[in-house]
Amino acid sequence: MYAGSFAIGHPDRPAFVMASTGAVVTYREHEARCNRLAHLLRAHGLRRLDHYSVFMENNDRYLEACGAGERSGLYYTCVNSYLTADELAYVIDNSESQVLITSRAKREVALAAVANCPKITLVLVVDDPGGADDDRVRDFDSATSDHPTTPLPDEQLGTAMLYSSGTTGRPKGIIRPLPDQSPGEPLALYQFLANLWRYRENMVYLSPAPLYHSAPQAAVNLAIRIGATVIIMERFDPVEYLRLIERYQVTHSQLVPTMFSRMLKLPDEQRTAFDLSSLEVAVHAAAPCPVQVKERMIGWWGPIIHEYYGATEGLGFTACDSEEWLAHRGTVGKVMLGDLHILDDDMNPLPMGVPGTIWFKTATEFEYHNDPQKTRESSSPDGTMTTVGDVGYVDDDNFLYLTDRKTFMIISGGVNIYPQETEDLLITHPSVADAAVIGVPNADLGEEVKAIVQLMPGVAPDAHTVDVLLAFCSAHLSRQKVPRSIDFEAELPRLPTGKLYKRLLRDRYWGEGQNKIV
Repeated sequence: MYAGSFAIGHPDRPAFVMASTGAVVTYREHEARCNRLAHLLRAHGLRRLDHYSVFMENNDRYLEACGAGERSGLYYTCVNSYLTADELAYVIDNSESQVLITSRAKREVALAAVANCPKITLVLVVDDPGGADDDRVRDFDSATSDHPTTPLPDEQLGTAMLYSSGTTGRPKGIIRPLPDQSPGEPLALYQFLANLWRYRENMVYLSPAPLYHSAPQAAVNLAIRIGATVIIMERFDPVEYLRLIERYQVTHSQLVPTMFSRMLKLPDEQRTAFDLSSLEVAVHAAAPCPVQVKERMIGWWGPIIHEYYGATEGLGFTACDSEEWLAHRGTVGKVMLGDLHILDDDMNPLPMGVPGTIWFKTATEFEYHNDPQKTRESSSPDGTMTTVGDVGYVDDDNFLYLTDRKTFMIISGGVNIYPQETEDLLITHPSVADAAVIGVPNADLGEEVKAIVQLMPGVAPDAHTVDVLLAFCSAHLSRQKVPRSIDFEAELPRLPTGKLYKRLLRDRYWGEGQNKIV
């Protein structure tokens, strides 16, 4: 979130706009805010390569909370704003953070967490001047107000150290080496992404996702660096998202597949009520998009949809645009960065079209923070390749197809079953709002396939609906992929980033700590 020359050359240009209120922060204001906080962090004793954390909902102070670190040579960790106090305490402690920036909305959870975080020496609370028993707690505005709005005399590049989603286990911090250079010189990774996502000055970027997640973090960071205006949604709403495109003449955006699905299930009169002609590029990531959803989106939005698969850790990328995708139905995209390999469990190459673990040559050096064992597990024996446990295959045209995560594989009667295909099918049924498919204990087979479904409003969670959905699956899937049973939930534990918290679902059937190990 480093504004650089744009704060001088275009001081009155909106850097970002808060969607719900229309509040505008210009590049001049953003630069001043970032500098005040940078001076405070330095005055508090943080030095290059030190760590601090941000635990907030999307709000108008979030970008400066990150931007201050980018000009101070610091690592900043943006924490999932939905974590419990214990989960937050783990991330704060594991990241070795010395300062926590939070908000009035998250204050209660934050203070409960830092009670068990002795490394934290300062807690800054946005929009909350109220007192606290903990003398480390200060109001954000009053703490920063006396510091200069001018840059640090020795500005140094800082960067985010983000954590994995924790959908299958404890979140893991991904840390990259930080070169000693000016913040005006971004990491090479960001220049690559700017070209990949077709960024340009004066574009308008709409951010509908939580700012703690890696994709919007990178996207918004790049947009500010390139002189764009960012529209920040506090939370995603499908109708509001479409309205904002028309209102602000949005040119670029980034979504997750569940957002596509929710827009597609709007009544036609709402879905088609807005002018979307300004939109040039819509990137989607975070999870593979069901084929049927992708086809419908391309039919609606045309050749503006771009799908990217990028592992946060090693950053092995593939990409495709909608025209390529239509010719290669179901793909994630052509390999564009690094050599990608599909290997079996013994690290042997698999033939074209045969699914296996996806390995790629590491594009940027990284490690899991304070977890050398996990770092070793994710690296090939010779250290030249990385995996995050995704499973897929490559066809004869070098298009990558994502099958699933290895961790989610179901082994039933000795047969390996990847549940993503069943989930992708169920989500297309008009009665289904969301779906998860997991393996549950079976005395004879070891595991059996179970679907857990969130129904659309007005659909009864009864035996008739179960029969309808099982018949639907049977008509489109091979027998072993058809669920043996279906349970209903009012809402599935899906993160705002689009990822299912499958660990929570599996714990209900296997018992906490009893999940199988693949």
